[in-house]
Amino acid sequence: MRQYNSLRDIRTDIANGQATCRQLVEHYLQNIEEKAELNAFLEVFNEEALAQADAVDQKVANGNAGKLAGMVIGIKDVLAYKGHSLQASSKMLDGFKSLYTASAVERLLQEDAIIIGRQNCDEFAMGASNESSAFGNVLNADDTSRVPGGSSGGSAVAVQADLCLASIGSDTGGSVRQPASFCGVIGFKPTYSRISRYGLIAYASSFDQIGVITKSVPDAALLLEVMAGKDGMDSTASEREVPAYSELLTTDKKYKIGYIRDCFENEGLDAEVKEAILGVKEMLKDDGHQVEAVEFSYLDYIVPTYYILTTAEASSNLGRYDGVKYGYRSKNVTDLTSLYKKTRAEGFGHEVQRRIMLGTFVLSADYYDAYYTKAQKVRRLIKEKTDELLQQYDFLILPTAPTTAFKIGENIENPLAMYLADIFTVQASLAGVPAISIPAGRDANGLSIGLQLLTRSFEEPALLAFSNYIMDKITVEA
Repeated sequence: MRQYNSLRDIRTDIANGQATCRQLVEHYLQNIEEKAELNAFLEVFNEEALAQADAVDQKVANGNAGKLAGMVIGIKDVLAYKGHSLQASSKMLDGFKSLYTASAVERLLQEDAIIIGRQNCDEFAMGASNESSAFGNVLNADDTSRVPGGSSGGSAVAVQADLCLASIGSDTGGSVRQPASFCGVIGFKPTYSRISRYGLIAYASSFDQIGVITKSVPDAALLLEVMAGKDGMDSTASEREVPAYSELLTTDKKYKIGYIRDCFENEGLDAEVKEAILGVKEMLKDDGHQVEAVEFSYLDYIVPTYYILTTAEASSNLGRYDGVKYGYRSKNVTDLTSLYKKTRAEGFGHEVQRRIMLGTFVLSADYYDAYYTKAQKVRRLIKEKTDELLQQYDFLILPTAPTTAFKIGENIENPLAMYLADIFTVQASLAGVPAISIPAGRDANGLSIGLQLLTRSFEEPALLAFSNYIMDKITVEA
């Protein structure tokens, strides 16, 4: 079976009798088995996925199949799926099976998506390289000596290596967009609150957002269309009407675009990444768009602000994992205090422990105002400045990541260097605005470079349409 890059192509072949959902699932299952060394999946739902495929094939024959019939999806190991293991790639949740299904996943199933398995990620979605998983590194399919990015590394590699058509991940500070950049696929984070977080394991609740990884913009639009909308199980989910995103993907408008000068002057930005993104900027300019440099003087404060706030929220959210009710429990305990201490010391990996300790520190009575309160004020400044720029410009463009995929182990002993991998993605997360990473070329080593676009809150139709337009332009130019 040929490799598909969009659901549209799959639906065409299904309609013409050239493919069935069962054949698709068999194709992906074979690829997963042949490429097991990539370590993208923690669990594959072989028989279940085949049974789902047969059911969808019957619906296709009856003429009542859903919008996602033919789409084979993997879900990151932080999304609840009733009756299936849910571990957040951590020893802490060893043996835990979900008692319910996340709202976003339920909506995918209702539209006949086929879920093929759960995907490896950084432990509790904390990381930028997928090296903190309790189940080992995920490998970049373009170069297995390099990381895939994180925390949704397994989700990105699964799409990159044709192990499924699309993946559902989570994006707290770039965890869908940065691995998409490293793996040469599309990573899309919608406006905060656009998709219900019910059933998503919490890392930092005021940042966490379900996102998608695909090979085409139309697929990302359709997945958003299915998953978005109000949810009685999540009071933070927006009640705004959900547009038909998949029908709003054409545009002939000439836009006003700002490129953030501070990003391109950052000393950590790789020269080839800079050249590729500036090349897209010039292409847009030549095509009649108004493209101007803009100043964003808070760039140096973005990463510290993000990590102070997210670790504080993580410290609170991860307090529930104590060995009492579910998951891992240390066997070497003598009393309740030792149960808590030993279970958390043995169950959590080093990166999660580091973030819990940092978060507990900034929330402590002596340092709350000096760090946490101040970071909240800076977040407000960053949001206000981002919103101000987006009132003047339709889109902001910047690199997704400062480098292409780095070597496995290169930054593992240097947490600061690892955290700086998020320097260009956390702005959208702090401001709560939608952002997308699309492939924009490759460096001399053949490694993917990602272009990131931001726009105003709930302006996903324009963002997706413009991204689709750029993807078409880049393909023609290539």
